[in-house]
Amino acid sequence: MALKNFADIPKIYNPKDIEDKWYSYWYRHNLYHSEIDKSKKPYTIVIPPPNITGILHMGHILNNTIQDIYIRYKRMCGYNACWVPGTDHASIATESKVVHYLKEKGINKRDLTREEFLKYCWEWKEKYGGIIIQQLKKLGVSCDWNRERFTMDDHYYKRVIETFVDLYHKGYIYRGYRMVNWDPATRSAISDEEVFYKEVKGKLWYFKYPVKGSNEFVVVATTRPETMLGDTGVAVNPEDERYKKLIGKKIILPIVKREIPLFADEYVDKNFGTGAVKVTPAHDVNDYEMGMRHNLEIVNIFNEDATTNENVPSEFQNMDRYEVRKKVVDKLQQLGLLEKIEDYTTKIGYSQRGNVPIEPYLSEQWFMKMDELARPALNVVLEGKIKFYPEHWVKTYEHWMSNIKDWCISRQLWWGHRIPVWYCQNDESENINCKKPIVSVEEPRVCPYCNSAKLRQDEDVLDTWASSWLWAFDVFKSKEEQDYYYPTDLLVTAPDIIFFWVARMIIAGMHYKKEIPFKDVYFTSTVRDEQGRRMSKSLGNSPDPLDLISEYGADALRFTMIYIAPLGQDVLFSSDKLELGRNFANKIWNAGRFLLMNAQNIPVNKELINKHLDFTDKWIQSRFKKTIDLFTKAIDSYEINNAIKIIYSYVWNDFCDWYVELSKQRLYNGTDEEKSAVLSRAISLFEEMLKLVHPFMPFITEEIWQLLDERKDGESISVAQFPLNYDAHIDETAEEEMQFVQDVVTAIRNIRGEMNIPPSKSIKVFLKTDKLNEDQSKYIKSLVKIDGLETNSQMKKPKTSASAVIKNCEVYIPLEGIIDINIERARIEKEIKRLSSSLESVQKKLSNQNFVSKAPQEIIEREKIKMNNWQTSIDKLKAILNDLN
Repeated sequence: MALKNFADIPKIYNPKDIEDKWYSYWYRHNLYHSEIDKSKKPYTIVIPPPNITGILHMGHILNNTIQDIYIRYKRMCGYNACWVPGTDHASIATESKVVHYLKEKGINKRDLTREEFLKYCWEWKEKYGGIIIQQLKKLGVSCDWNRERFTMDDHYYKRVIETFVDLYHKGYIYRGYRMVNWDPATRSAISDEEVFYKEVKGKLWYFKYPVKGSNEFVVVATTRPETMLGDTGVAVNPEDERYKKLIGKKIILPIVKREIPLFADEYVDKNFGTGAVKVTPAHDVNDYEMGMRHNLEIVNIFNEDATTNENVPSEFQNMDRYEVRKKVVDKLQQLGLLEKIEDYTTKIGYSQRGNVPIEPYLSEQWFMKMDELARPALNVVLEGKIKFYPEHWVKTYEHWMSNIKDWCISRQLWWGHRIPVWYCQNDESENINCKKPIVSVEEPRVCPYCNSAKLRQDEDVLDTWASSWLWAFDVFKSKEEQDYYYPTDLLVTAPDIIFFWVARMIIAGMHYKKEIPFKDVYFTSTVRDEQGRRMSKSLGNSPDPLDLISEYGADALRFTMIYIAPLGQDVLFSSDKLELGRNFANKIWNAGRFLLMNAQNIPVNKELINKHLDFTDKWIQSRFKKTIDLFTKAIDSYEINNAIKIIYSYVWNDFCDWYVELSKQRLYNGTDEEKSAVLSRAISLFEEMLKLVHPFMPFITEEIWQLLDERKDGESISVAQFPLNYDAHIDETAEEEMQFVQDVVTAIRNIRGEMNIPPSKSIKVFLKTDKLNEDQSKYIKSLVKIDGLETNSQMKKPKTSASAVIKNCEVYIPLEGIIDINIERARIEKEIKRLSSSLESVQKKLSNQNFVSKAPQEIIEREKIKMNNWQTSIDKLKAILNDLN
């Protein structure tokens, strides 16, 4: 083992000095590229492709760190690891960005042809679309960048179009009029899953609708007055005695003066409002269903941007929906038809894309029939062929898939996969087949029925998710690659796209590959701030991950995010928690530096590794073996949070705090050969330990690993063998010996602290035991400052001594001459009195029923914790006082 000169090793670990260096090294040597190798088992992950409009946020950090940990771990375990990166074209989001981009140039999208607009889209994509990929590289992700994909790549685009055509000809895709969620901002249909609901304080307006041929009125209540201009009926419950005599009569729709029927339908809740509801089939999902049942007229009153159209009276045309609302209310008040207004809190659906209230809108769209396609995809999850982590998401998935609706797959946009459907424009043709859509992968030149060259392609594009549902297999371009890498092994994703993407990928995989797309799905936690609020730009509580990496380092960020993210629980993040990761990195760096510093004067010889062993060496090797066993069990069952804590405990406590300190006794006092054996063994074990840490903290482990030996160009810890088969046995005897030393040393240190014994003071220690051997005694003396150590199984407690009881032993430290007993006794009595006063106060508070009944539960719990802590402290101080007496 040839170590580099110690002068090359900085005294302080600075991630800025090493992160870019090693990422460039990995990239330059193409270490993470995978090709088909049938001698190796593949391990495959496809990245959830971030939108090309995206920038790195804390959710990305958690998600991609988890993926990178698993791909690095499996690569080191000998798998042919393949992590395919890529980005999604994100139709709605990108089109919105480009429209804004053009606006800054003084260009209106409506003034451009489709081709001109798409040219700007590609220009924008080339300029901004790869930002998030470059940001992810700062995190240290080990993707196969030779395989980077984009959902608008030629190969992928063609596969999306072929899929549409195939499903259309199989009868799964159809076109029809349906009520959809309409986003007036983007002027496109969106799915149910792209709608989020806000609780809004609004109004409930009560309007009087005249009954034709009488002086009677039917009062209806509505939260959307503007839609009354499109009413084509009034409905009541058939069991409502108030309205039975009016069922079948005509209502005169105010303002519009249209005659509309009053009819009975069981859908109406007779206890809501007045029990009579206005029915607007073109602008409400439930009204649409009633309209279909009762053959009502359907009147659409809105344009695509939610302004009113020609189907309303002229004075209300070409106005924003909320302007119309105000004008309708004013008009009805003038007509004496406004009965009253009430405050009303309701939930309103907003578009995730346009961030405006959606408009239920009757529109002609393309749909995919889902019942038959969904069934196999539901079964593979229920049968456990695909496992969800945490498992409770199975129930959510089952509920959605069991109640699945046909999927609206068309969007009224230009950027995206254009629907491969053409229509014959030959108005003179008498062939009835010319009315049929022409669905084809290749653009047809003429109508197949009349040979007319007058063809028009459908203007719409596919829903973005109708392309990314093929991601798991069509990122691989050849059948040979699909057969080798598919099914993939792990999908790491956010639970909020379980329906958007996870379910649909499973559907696509089962339909086209007759095989599951992935074996395991890990749903990440939601990252929240310390107050439990979801991180967002609007709240200003979401830090820029690149700023955090710049300040703390990528390794510290990666480590901390995993350390604070238990499976299935939300992450409460604040940047000061990154001190945890930074301190851990420094701990590793200092341990490595200590070993390398000693290697400047002590020769390292691997042939001596198994010589001059004592119980501490056997203990640390046994602990490492157990750590590997516990770690692999945790990580293989996706308890990644437990896995990092297992590593942390071993590295920080066992290796750094104990073994390194224990090794100093022999490194400073042993023979030359003993020193060499101890150091060689410690460095060898440290090197294996770095491999254990590497998937979590790739940069610092690479840096130290390279310092430990003269490596060939292209060598990397990231492709070194993971220590799964570490050559050591679990030695319970050595562990018991070491545990005894740790217990005695800890007891002595605790007594020093409790009794305020200055660190400079030497003390005598008496152990009532017959379990101590010479090696143990040597290490205890080296770890605590003592004048002498006496042991005797029949020993009696010395006068005025502090004591501690541990397994098979009592520890006594005489205090006479070490501290001023009277001063210490007075100090402790004063502290007992102070704590007793505080304890009495909190006990009175908790016994006060008035306080307990009114105080929030968290305050009560906090007071109980105080009470228990103070009682424990008092008991401990009394025991110490007893020692002094």
